[in-house]
Amino acid sequence: MANQFGSKIKELRKANGLLQRQVASQLEIDTPMLSKIERGERKAKKEQVLQFAKLYKADNNELLTLWLADQLYDVIEGEALADEALKSVTKKLKKDK
Repeated sequence: MANQFGSKIKELRKANGLLQRQVASQLEIDTPMLSKIERGERKAKKEQVLQFAKLYKADNNELLTLWLADQLYDVIEGEALADEALKSVTKKLKKDK
């Protein structure tokens, strides 16, 4: 599974006609860090996800969902029981609603 969040923010940045240095400046991070976030080599913080959404006028929930999916994938990647664990978590989340 590719880095969904990074790919999406790169796509949004290009769609908005922005350079990495322009976005990095807006987010008060350096350009290499933004590049690493887009490539999936570094994880964005949750607060940064909301900053990206605001800057790109994107849906908060969509970006947060992709960000969280990447976080979960990193934890369970390669685990033999990953599917069962996800089913268990989904069941618990539905129960807790």
